Amino acid sequence: MIRLPAIALSLALLAPIPAASAQTQADMNAQAAQELRRADAALNAQWKQTYAGMKQRDAQDHTRGGGFGYAAATLASQRAWLQFRDRQCVIEGGEFAGGSLQPFARAQCLARLTRERTKQLKDLMWTR
Repeated sequence: MIRLPAIALSLALLAPIPAASAQTQADMNAQAAQELRRADAALNAQWKQTYAGMKQRDAQDHTRGGGFGYAAATLASQRAWLQFRDRQCVIEGGEFAGGSLQPFARAQCLARLTRERTKQLKDLMWTR
């Protein structure tokens, strides 16, 4: 272990913080919004694939008199999930209600849940 003299350590602590690591709340909000846009784009792309796959499954399944109803169930699930996500993130952002962190926390929640849903939709593309 290298030991620095006390004066060197004190000077290191007083050194200015690089500008790249300093962020304003507006910067953080913009970054969270960008992350949400990326997550939403990935979700929309996966949704198209998954929903088309469910329609195809229904069209191929004649054993149940016209299909199992994969597409309808998937659509209903997605609509319910969107309501859940939006309400959940209002609650999570509410921890900072009225403060400058509220929009940031809400956007982070939306992005996180959107990425999780994208994975769920991808996992529905099972084949047998």
